[in-house]
Amino acid sequence: MAQAEKLGFKGNKSFLPSKTCLVCGKEMTWRKSWAKNWDEVKYCSDTCRSKKTTNTAPSTGGKNK
Repeated sequence: MAQAEKLGFKGNKSFLPSKTCLVCGKEMTWRKSWAKNWDEVKYCSDTCRSKKTTNTAPSTGGKNK
């Protein structure tokens, strides 16, 4: 039991770091698969990753100069 107390409750996800998706604004909670590149994670899904080009392009306000 002493080892379990040191590790904490494994099912408690409230202590995991989280980020907001740059495209849809959805909150993403840390995943083990993102452990090595958590700092580079920006999008919650492949769908948002594919939409990134439309949202990151500078807007000209509909006017061409």
